[in-house]
Amino acid sequence: MSDELKPPKVSKSDEEWRKQLTQEQYYVTRKHGTERAFTHPYNAEKRAGTYRCICCGAPLFASETKFDSGTGWPSFFAPVSGEAIDEHEDTSLFMRRTEVRCAACNAHLGHVFPDGPAPTGQRYCINGAALDLEALSEGEGGTER
Repeated sequence: MSDELKPPKVSKSDEEWRKQLTQEQYYVTRKHGTERAFTHPYNAEKRAGTYRCICCGAPLFASETKFDSGTGWPSFFAPVSGEAIDEHEDTSLFMRRTEVRCAACNAHLGHVFPDGPAPTGQRYCINGAALDLEALSEGEGGTER
């Protein structure tokens, strides 16, 4: 992808992030935390729209790719584009996982696993606290699987 199509990089000080985000949002996105399963309203969210990064507003996931994984976190089978997210090896908690971060601001979003539905077979297991749903108004379309 050409540089002009990549999301602009966002860089803020720790103090700026603390002022902008709630305590939970800061913990999840800036300290690589995880919210408790089944606690965030986006886990059961059905409205159509675009899920954006809570930190910088970059588009990350479309509601059309959201599915109920039964894990307790919002799950998607694909990001809006390959440039929306970055993947990093995560060996914390004595496990080997693939961490997902916002490509624009490096916010921790969650993890991706190879046990999702077709067409990708991927399950992007994302903390609801890392997301902001830009819901479409009635009649604008979109459905959840």
